[in-house]
Amino acid sequence: MMPSTPSTAKRQHDFAAALLDPAQPLPEGLVGPDGRPSLKRFNVYRNNVVAGLTATLKDAFPAVARIVGEEFFLAMGRIYVALDPPASPIMLDYGCGFADFIETFEPAASLPYLADVARIERAWVEAYHAAEAEPIESAAFTRIRAGDLPYMRVTLHPSLRIVRSSFPALTIWQMNIANGEPAEVDISAGGEDTLLLRPGPDVEARALPPGAAVFITALGKGRTMIDAMKQALGDSPRFDLPACLSGLMAASAFTTFAITSGNGSA
Repeated sequence: MMPSTPSTAKRQHDFAAALLDPAQPLPEGLVGPDGRPSLKRFNVYRNNVVAGLTATLKDAFPAVARIVGEEFFLAMGRIYVALDPPASPIMLDYGCGFADFIETFEPAASLPYLADVARIERAWVEAYHAAEAEPIESAAFTRIRAGDLPYMRVTLHPSLRIVRSSFPALTIWQMNIANGEPAEVDISAGGEDTLLLRPGPDVEARALPPGAAVFITALGKGRTMIDAMKQALGDSPRFDLPACLSGLMAASAFTTFAITSGNGSA
């Protein structure tokens, strides 16, 4: 009886697995130009793939790379690549789980803020590539009657992202990008919530005041202003609705709004 030939699907699976795991043997049926198996050739290809994916991570997380240093980042990146290979040919999507990986990566435990810095970087990428949308002009809100404001619902700009952190992650991120200058930071001083938004050509990042992250998240889920305000006050009694709304309008965070009556009907 002739030996069975591995299916195409199995051969593709074995090839992909071997690419990211040096412990895997040379995939069956893979030969060089001379018709013979060549582990050396495959290792060159394997190293190029891993190096390319690690470089993609470094480009997407420059602040993380700067914080931990080149050698540490490359080692961490190689482990991540092996555990979470690309699920899509679109490299823009790659790295969406990197922050969660960092959070469980034991060698990075001495940098408890690092995962949240990575979340800010990922949110920045998502905001940059989000759909375009025309924000509402601030003047439009001046025509809303005071009695209608509690029952207003808004649509958030599609680029809007929020990252909450128990550490000063925004400050640390800003010190480690572009022309930022690293300095000593008291990580026990309290957390920072970050708003990322691209109303124009550039992504803007700003710190959110107490309760604002919960307020914005509630609005994004279709809650009315009054319901979102109650949730925000539950998160922080220091929540300031007028100041928060003013800041969001100035940031061009809303694209549409509608008023619902007090009994919940449209």
